[in-house]
Amino acid sequence: MEGWKIRRPQIHSCIPLPSELCGSCTVLTGELCPWLPLTRQQQQQQHPSQRAVTQPYAVSARYAAARAERAAQAAGASAMLQAQNRKPTFTEARDIRLICPECREDPPDLVEAYSSGDLVCGSCGMVVGDRIVDTRSEWRTFANEDGDDPSRVGQATNPILDGLTESLETRISSSDGGSGLSFALQRATNRTATSNANRHILEGFDAIQNKVERMSLPRSAAEAAKQLFRRVQDEKIMRGRKTEAIIAAVLFVACKQSGTPRTFPEIMSSVSGVTKRQVVDCFKEIQATFELGQSDARPEGGAGLNITSAVDLINRFCNLLGLERIVVRSTEEIAGVIREKGFLDGRSPVTIAAACIYLTTTIWGVHRSTKRIAEATGVSPATIKGSYRDLIKVKDQILTPEIVNRSDRIDASRAVA
Repeated sequence: MEGWKIRRPQIHSCIPLPSELCGSCTVLTGELCPWLPLTRQQQQQQHPSQRAVTQPYAVSARYAAARAERAAQAAGASAMLQAQNRKPTFTEARDIRLICPECREDPPDLVEAYSSGDLVCGSCGMVVGDRIVDTRSEWRTFANEDGDDPSRVGQATNPILDGLTESLETRISSSDGGSGLSFALQRATNRTATSNANRHILEGFDAIQNKVERMSLPRSAAEAAKQLFRRVQDEKIMRGRKTEAIIAAVLFVACKQSGTPRTFPEIMSSVSGVTKRQVVDCFKEIQATFELGQSDARPEGGAGLNITSAVDLINRFCNLLGLERIVVRSTEEIAGVIREKGFLDGRSPVTIAAACIYLTTTIWGVHRSTKRIAEATGVSPATIKGSYRDLIKVKDQILTPEIVNRSDRIDASRAVA
């Protein structure tokens, strides 16, 4: 191969990028590039390998056209497949009416007999349709109590738990011989099933329920306390506060709103690890945040957030003492007179209630010692006797003829200091 030599690739001065080298200069050749003598403008117009590069790794027009064609074909095939798989939509044919073919009464008197699964004409008794489906809830079952319950109705929806327990719950049996493995499994399940915020709310609900049962509060108070506790957590108004203090505050509010007020010492006795100041601060913050004032609209029969009076406490204390209903009503009447005339102002409602009970049981001849009343009310016997002596001083203004003449069993002369 004499006369042939290898030429090194040369970069034309008219081409700025190495990727645009002349194709003739990159192969074995014995001649010079025929395009070299051309000017820069002539090379850009006539050079077969010259291409204008607009962006890095740009696709060719042919490939772009082929890709667009394939995309259009795929979109057409997908649309055709969706059209084939689309389920037909059925609408109610309002122009078709079902009437009895026998009596042809219009409008028809059709009765759905779910017990037999028939659609019966109420006018002539003809069976117009059969095998109808009973869509009503199976609230009752008359099966044998020893057998399985065929009822498939779940429990009622609880709006307080809305969004907290959306998934199914798994319970681990605790019968593992005391090894503690089941407790660890249940704790791990609880942590993975719910988020931290929801788990904190559910734990608060359990604590509220335990305290409600311990204090023998009605269900209405428990539901009100849980609802208020969730609102506090959702609004994030008490970050950094102890959960026990928040629970005590919501219980205090719930008891008042449900018409079953409890004294502050009773609420404090149900919680632990918090001080009275912490609970009071939580109560004031709840009252200010949700605008729970004395003039609030309250549930029917509720007590709102007004200051607890002795009349609100007498009924429960008298039940603990086993007093008759007529004695209870008389005690409430005496407490109302004392509040109206301002006697024992400055004393706590619990003290006033205890003193009224002691005065009423005395004039009715129903013996209840100060020690027994103190056990029921939580007031010391000395405080009860001191308030009782103050009432004796104004006995004539309290024991009005309307109160004394209500029963022959009442004797005002029994009330002595």
